[in-house]
Amino acid sequence: MLKFAWRNLIHDRLRFAVTVVGIAFATFLMIFQGSLLAGFMSASSRIIDLSYADIWVTARGTPCFDFAAPLPERFRDLSLGIAGVRDVHRIASSFALWQKPSGERQTVLIIGADPGSISLFPDPRTQQSTTLLPDVVLVDHSNLKTLGVTTLPMEVEINRHKARVVKEIEGVSSFMGSPYVFTNHSEATRYLELPNERTTYLLVRVVPGAKPEMVKSELARRLPEVDVWTSSEFARRSQLYWIAQTGAGGALLTAAFLGFIVGTVIVSQTIYATTMENIEEFATIKALGASRWTVQRMVLLQALASGTVGAVLGLALTFPTVSLTKTSIPWIYTPRWLPLCMIAVSLLMCFLASIVSIRRAVSIDPGRVFRA
Repeated sequence: MLKFAWRNLIHDRLRFAVTVVGIAFATFLMIFQGSLLAGFMSASSRIIDLSYADIWVTARGTPCFDFAAPLPERFRDLSLGIAGVRDVHRIASSFALWQKPSGERQTVLIIGADPGSISLFPDPRTQQSTTLLPDVVLVDHSNLKTLGVTTLPMEVEINRHKARVVKEIEGVSSFMGSPYVFTNHSEATRYLELPNERTTYLLVRVVPGAKPEMVKSELARRLPEVDVWTSSEFARRSQLYWIAQTGAGGALLTAAFLGFIVGTVIVSQTIYATTMENIEEFATIKALGASRWTVQRMVLLQALASGTVGAVLGLALTFPTVSLTKTSIPWIYTPRWLPLCMIAVSLLMCFLASIVSIRRAVSIDPGRVFRA
């Protein structure tokens, strides 16, 4: 049966090639768009995920990490007085103007944190940190060209204040066009001209054995003027903001869905044409006593065989393309489960596309063989 189905497919090699290319393109498009979406979601909560915090204290209504609002720093002392709180670190973050050596200006997001708050700012008691030095800032490798950094170290200006880029880091590229610039908390408040009694985020760690949810509830009760989130809640809030409220996620999902539709239409047309071209063979098989289920399986096997070849080809195209794309979109990311899921979706696409052909094949009158 499989041999018969395969011969029907490759009888018209050009049509089979068109089918495979269509499925490969659809599979590639779905995986690539899925990689963009996964990378976009990961990048939108990257700083939160890099933190050591169990709980984040934010200004009321803060939608995501990138759009912060000032907090009174006295809330830090109030937080330290709550049972179960181990320590509280600060992050000062806001947009600023970066002046390149050429005189051009670029909007950047300054992120200044206390040592030990996120993995980029290690605890000075256990590891030396360059961010503790005056005027020092760090930028991601992918943003060096955007910021006009050609050599290290290099002097620049941030909001008319002197700064020195002394080191490049990896894995924290911004996804919204304004590069992240990292420094310590005191330098960030100077660049951003925040009053000494202000910060933007408080990062709370709980003592071993304490339940973050209980500490969060107590913090929310003691600090009713702010929002209190566990790290996972704040990360999810940031992701949902960028995906649902900005329209970016909808655009990526729409493109992936269009890939599915394109592939389904191409496969449906090709499988139907192949079925009609070989309709006499199906009539002969039925005249010889083949059951409806046998005919259905033959058509379905044709669709799944096309889908398997096309999906493998699409998968082979995806990984080198994603690697090449990282030079311009460094935050693109392909989770391990995504290719497997998209192959399953591609086979589902082929199954749906074969339904019309199956109905036509099983409805053929076997008597037409003898009339012919």
